[in-house]
Amino acid sequence: MDVLKRFGVSIEGSLLKKFDDFIEKHSYKNRSEAIRDLIRKELVDEEWVKSDGKVAGAIVMVYDHHQRELMDNLINIQHDYQKNIISSQHIHLDHDLCLEVIIVRGKIGEVCQLESKLKATKGVKHASLAKSTLGKKI
Repeated sequence: MDVLKRFGVSIEGSLLKKFDDFIEKHSYKNRSEAIRDLIRKELVDEEWVKSDGKVAGAIVMVYDHHQRELMDNLINIQHDYQKNIISSQHIHLDHDLCLEVIIVRGKIGEVCQLESKLKATKGVKHASLAKSTLGKKI
């Protein structure tokens, strides 16, 4: 583990109050933990924007499984990207709707392309990509 370093931060009182409210709302134990987490989030976001390196994440989809040919289309898309898919979980939300979580890793462009194709498939109600990292640059 890296050695912890201390540094000072100057911040307006009103902004500090909002930050302290944020810390309490999100159950951080102290300001340092919250600042570290926010810095890591920004570094992950920057990694997704500025490089075409390898990343990890999860695609979360909700869809109507009664939609004609939807299941075949989703399976075909996933087979086209099998090198990027680590695992998936299928959950029945109710009689009509299903939620699927697809764990992915690979080049940013490929992962984003997979999410776009799944999202654009007729019958998919919602799809979003939760962006993460392989952790090598953080």
